[in-house]
Amino acid sequence: MSNIQYKTPKGLFDPTPFAFSHSATASGKGSYVFISGQSGGEGLEHKLSKDFRMQVKGALQNLNIVLKESGLTTDDVLKITILIVDHDQEKLKIWTEEMHKVWDKNQFPASTLIPVPKLALDGMLIEVDAVAFKTL
Repeated sequence: MSNIQYKTPKGLFDPTPFAFSHSATASGKGSYVFISGQSGGEGLEHKLSKDFRMQVKGALQNLNIVLKESGLTTDDVLKITILIVDHDQEKLKIWTEEMHKVWDKNQFPASTLIPVPKLALDGMLIEVDAVAFKTL
């Protein structure tokens, strides 16, 4: 596991209920792993559910598959960027609930959520990319 510190500076609100940290710092000898945007597509056919929650779960599951392949876990993630089609408060609520299930220690990566009108494939509702740090 990487030596990562997640911080909330004094004077800023606690972002934990919203499933992110204001900053994440990695230290020690290691390497960064840049993970391409993961959608909620399932399996080799990349089947996309029409349900937003199912796509969120799928995107987080796919992210975990990529992390595991590199010998990493969500504990090693410094930063994520989330792209959500037609973002609204209900989608934010779903995203936050699912993040709390995956990052169960309440040590969330720094994150940016960007509302978008469309993603690369028809039917894609969410895409999540990440930067992780692997200690050598």
